Amino acid sequence: MDSRTKRRLSAAELDALVLDALGVGMVSSEELPDGFANAVWRLGLEDGRDVVLKVGPPPDLKLLSYERDLLRTEAMVYDLASGTGVPLPALLHAGFDDPLIGGDYLILAALDGVPWNRATLEPAQDREIRFEVGRHLAALHAIPGSGVYGYPYAGLTGGTWREAFLVMTGALLDDAVHYATPLPASILEIAQLFHTNAAALDEIVAPALVHFDIWPGNVFLKDGRVEALIDHERAFWGDPIADFITPTIFGEIEADDPMLAGYHHGGGGRGLFTHTTEVRVALYRAYLYLILLVEDGPRQYPEAAYARIRGLATDSLTRALEVLRRAS
Repeated sequence: MDSRTKRRLSAAELDALVLDALGVGMVSSEELPDGFANAVWRLGLEDGRDVVLKVGPPPDLKLLSYERDLLRTEAMVYDLASGTGVPLPALLHAGFDDPLIGGDYLILAALDGVPWNRATLEPAQDREIRFEVGRHLAALHAIPGSGVYGYPYAGLTGGTWREAFLVMTGALLDDAVHYATPLPASILEIAQLFHTNAAALDEIVAPALVHFDIWPGNVFLKDGRVEALIDHERAFWGDPIADFITPTIFGEIEADDPMLAGYHHGGGGRGLFTHTTEVRVALYRAYLYLILLVEDGPRQYPEAAYARIRGLATDSLTRALEVLRRAS
């Protein structure tokens, strides 16, 4: 989707960037429009390789508070997940504060497959993919953390998950005020609902590495299997159950979802569902739908393309807030 956060680089600039990073020039380029924040190109190189270049927003452009140094977060995930069995594209180069573009970028090996949301699958095949995604999430969540919760690169952290989540949601609500985002409830009530229900988060006593953007567009398939999970820039350290929010965005996860069976098969699931599950899920759904509404402020999406997302996010946020009201 078009967004004000996406860089516009010429062919000459793209060629100079990969030549400086990889020592080989570019012979072709194709911009990939599916992402919402970073500019992404698939580049053909002189040595026959295809790579993907992700370029972060201009450093002087105001973004949401949690979006600080997004590509550094993604590079961290590639480093931490190396050797864990989580399928990822190979990170070939990470450039931070690069003088050629005045910002951050990543170069990744191109994938051969297609996004899950563009694949034609029989119901049984789709269930197999969901099972496999669950296994990979279990491996991701098993990566040990440092004891810090939240978004380290954005400076939105806490010593407990409750503390970090309230910092994260507080920053997002501040962003909503800054951009005068229309919401289905007042900022004051939403903040109160987060705080009133935050005790449920105390069940989380060790931070898991949460992707928080596992929707079908970020799962690549090849030959009927998961080839790679992509777009890790929104990862945070927190509650693993939050990673079951985005695969079922605008909906609910069912108890018999193969993703949950795959998660348990992969060794995950201890303490995942408890007496606080409904409240925790509602908190994370509310947080996600707030992001989808507030991010239009800095990005200024085309109205025709964004209207459907705004409507779905508003309705879904309303439902999540009602769950929190009942639990308060």
